[in-house]
Amino acid sequence: MRSHLAARSARLVLAAAAVTALAATATACGPEDIEDAGSSAAPSSVASAGSDNSSSDSPSTGGSNADGSTDKKTDSGAKTGSGSGSGDGEKSGYGQSCGTNDLEFTVTSESQAGGYYLVTAKAKSGITCYLDTNTPTVSFGSGADGVASPVGQGGEDPIKLTGSAVAYTGISPKTTNTDDGKEFENVIIATTEDDPNPAELKLPEPANVDKPIVTNWATNRAEAIPVIV
Repeated sequence: MRSHLAARSARLVLAAAAVTALAATATACGPEDIEDAGSSAAPSSVASAGSDNSSSDSPSTGGSNADGSTDKKTDSGAKTGSGSGSGDGEKSGYGQSCGTNDLEFTVTSESQAGGYYLVTAKAKSGITCYLDTNTPTVSFGSGADGVASPVGQGGEDPIKLTGSAVAYTGISPKTTNTDDGKEFENVIIATTEDDPNPAELKLPEPANVDKPIVTNWATNRAEAIPVIV
């Protein structure tokens, strides 16, 4: 009987020791430590989820082809057609009709046919364009009596202007044998009647203008001598 009591007392002592050890452990790892442990684990999973969402929500920049390659899109697409730059570094204007502001003009005074002005046109640097209209629009001043009439000489349609290529037109400011006329120091020229950017060119000397005439564009300057037939 005494041996049974001794064994039971020993078991109770061991159980009490185990409870005491557990209580000590619980005290050492308090609620704060448990919360800290939970907090340190949480951001890791949130960041991971955020990374996945960011990856799936971002817009695609390309598509997969059948062979596994990927097409990438760019912000600026290639432009084609009239007014787009060519691949060899030319400016905008490749293949388009020449506007007056695409061209550079020079005016010289010539003595043939009683005297006339030779206008030379060339494309500005980097521009390639075509003179689709045979005859330029030419006028002295803004009045109707200063508009030059075409005489139908020369004429090539269209004329390609690029680099050093040039086109010529001849302007005779006076075709009458009278003393009538008005004096002008400039001539206005445009590639078409509705060109919004006509060029006003300084003449080498003032011109007495009365019933002026103008030739068609030509690549041969001899065809740009204005003569009334």
